[in-house]
Amino acid sequence: MNPFVKFMASPAGRLVRIVAGLALIAWGLLGLGGTAGVIVAIVGALPLVAGLFDFCVFAPLFGNPLSGRKIRAG
Repeated sequence: MNPFVKFMASPAGRLVRIVAGLALIAWGLLGLGGTAGVIVAIVGALPLVAGLFDFCVFAPLFGNPLSGRKIRAG
């Protein structure tokens, strides 16, 4: 298994995705503002949702399942 995917499926990887998502949303809405800020905030929602619901969007690119639970099990 790819070490990057293994890390992203771990509890630490989930936490990193959640924090990165929140940081992008805050930066987009509070730091940038305007259309660019809204776009950055929307992009930041992806890692936030992925961390909260335990899926890794990069895993299928490496031949692994989307679910973090299945990645950790196998």
